[in-house]
Amino acid sequence: MSKKKKKKKKYRVFWFFAKLQILLLVLVAGALGWYYYGGYAQKVGALQREAKMLVQSSSETTFRSVQTSLVYDANGKLISTLKGEKDVYYLEYEDIPAYAVAAMISIEDKKFYRHNGIDVKAIMRAAKAMIENGEVTQGGSTITQQLSKLIFLTQERTWERKIEEMFIAVGLEKVYSKDKIMEFYLNNVYFGNGYYGIQAASKGYFSADAKDLSLSQIAFLCAIPNNPSLYDPVAKMENTIKRRDRILHQMLEDGKISQTTCEQAKAEVITLNRPEKTKNDYVETYTYYCAIRALMKQQGFQFKAEFSSEEEKARYQEEYDALYEECQKNLYTQGYRIYTSIDLDMQQMLQESVDNNLAEFTEQKEDGIFTLQSSAVCIDNHTGHVKAIVGGRNQNLPGYTLNRAYQSFRQPGSAIKPLIVYTPALEGKYTPDTIVQDVKTEEGPSNSSGYYEGDITLRQAVAASKNTVAWNLLEEMTPQAGLAYLKEMKFSRLDRKDERPTSALGGFTNGVSAVEMASGYAAIANDGKFREPTCIVKITDAKDEVILETETEEVEVYKENAARMMTDMLVSAVQEGTGRGLALSSMPSAGKTGTTNDNKDGWFAGYTSYYTTSVWVGYDMPRELPGLSGSSYPGSIWRTFMEQVHQGLEPVDFLPYIDENQEPMDGQQNETEYPEEEIPLENIDEPQEEVPPEDTGEPWEDVSPGQVG
Repeated sequence: MSKKKKKKKKYRVFWFFAKLQILLLVLVAGALGWYYYGGYAQKVGALQREAKMLVQSSSETTFRSVQTSLVYDANGKLISTLKGEKDVYYLEYEDIPAYAVAAMISIEDKKFYRHNGIDVKAIMRAAKAMIENGEVTQGGSTITQQLSKLIFLTQERTWERKIEEMFIAVGLEKVYSKDKIMEFYLNNVYFGNGYYGIQAASKGYFSADAKDLSLSQIAFLCAIPNNPSLYDPVAKMENTIKRRDRILHQMLEDGKISQTTCEQAKAEVITLNRPEKTKNDYVETYTYYCAIRALMKQQGFQFKAEFSSEEEKARYQEEYDALYEECQKNLYTQGYRIYTSIDLDMQQMLQESVDNNLAEFTEQKEDGIFTLQSSAVCIDNHTGHVKAIVGGRNQNLPGYTLNRAYQSFRQPGSAIKPLIVYTPALEGKYTPDTIVQDVKTEEGPSNSSGYYEGDITLRQAVAASKNTVAWNLLEEMTPQAGLAYLKEMKFSRLDRKDERPTSALGGFTNGVSAVEMASGYAAIANDGKFREPTCIVKITDAKDEVILETETEEVEVYKENAARMMTDMLVSAVQEGTGRGLALSSMPSAGKTGTTNDNKDGWFAGYTSYYTTSVWVGYDMPRELPGLSGSSYPGSIWRTFMEQVHQGLEPVDFLPYIDENQEPMDGQQNETEYPEEEIPLENIDEPQEEVPPEDTGEPWEDVSPGQVG
């Protein structure tokens, strides 16, 4: 190559690097300008000052303290307390198993003893992921940063929280030794199911002290904190075991254990030995569920029941689980005062009504739980709040219980007809006196009596629970239109396969809960306005300063006149229809029976101007109960309870509806008597029964992720 060409090449290289340096200087200058003049410098400065103040005001007691949350009923009576018991199970560093320290370092923070609170390379990886995804998706957090978040910050994923977390971590490293930081961490990190700290987890999962656990058991526990829902030993043991093995492998690679020790620990069979404890009753589990969801809503979470794809559903579930878990943890540590609408006197009445009316059924499963079960919910029609909730028969057995009132979903039978068929029909051309056809068709359902009356009024069809009429009306308006009403009232287990005429008779893919049925009937009682059911009135902090109050948001699902016409027809149903004999003795009342194929599920849902109550009776593992119908055991439970809670109350008539062709109606009754509940029979595909989970207290899928401990 000639000297001239070499000179030109050097010249190009020189200017390339010169331009590159100029570009970098411009970028740096631009970044600095953006940082200062965009206001970020002020924000970061404020975060740094706040972090410094938090660290300086901390002491060792900061990492030991826990505040007890209290739950009150509508009359100010204490229902329950929630406490993480962190202070009871706190371990000093010398009492923490060395394997626990080694396991956490190997899997969470290999540079723990070398960094100053932050790992720059890990942060760069997290920053890169944030730029690519538009949000913080990777932790990049050291153990010190995780401790900072646990004690001082929320779980929200924002750059501000991440920056403050780093400032706090650096500050903590200047004040406390590495051993102290590890001590604080292992006593504060969450191990799921209400257990905070390694000792609480040891007691909770193995009924033993941490110092007495094997290497395999310790690694098993250390697998949980990374994602307590995913690695929940009670619900997802196989996931916990896989992460245990990964931790043991990392410890081997880091030289903390030998190959032989690693293999022996992996081969050890893990068996949980959880101490027996009195089960949470139905009020407590439902209260915790409602409180957690109220806190989630306050943080802006949008609850959904419909998804365009399985991928969207999976993403939603992941976000739901993460926030549910965070809010659940706060119940144990934040010292909340949770004020509810529950009336413990009414609760006892409803529980006793269930227990006494089913007392003759003594058959039990292997775990001692009665096979025949019930659920019931009472809603205050003036507020829309839940006053009493029963999720099963009372047996006072140890362990957690399934709260069937909001966790179990069963076929509603004819009890769904007013919600999906009749009230919607009354919004159109129909009135209680409209003539409809009770005739057998080739494609349609049968009436259980095998008797068809031809021309009858809509009032008669409702009172007699005619399958033929309900089926034809839903076909006329289309199943999609009928289901839209249930969707608006947040029925959570509807399926696209439910877009069929069998839904008119309660033949759903999954089913409904007692809470959903009560809130649906309460909407009719409330002139067609739906209020989402909850038992939370307000939540305050330990100083009784309000954090949130539940607002009674009303959504007009049915037109007012349609709802009043429906009420008038349901009055007929309990006086001369399938619910005959269930009308209250001194209070105007309305209601509807429901029975499914082969007498597997019985329902009664009804109301007065004061209260709405729904009742379900059936087996956890669906099977026939001879004699079960909506008017039998469910109706008896309903009437027993409603007679009690209305004692001493002034009788209040239902508001009349307007007939365009006549004067306002005040409850005209037809004198015809009707046979017992009509049941879908052989020419209808039997609805798929949904089997409830084992009686462990774990919620179903998107209903209540995370176990309430």
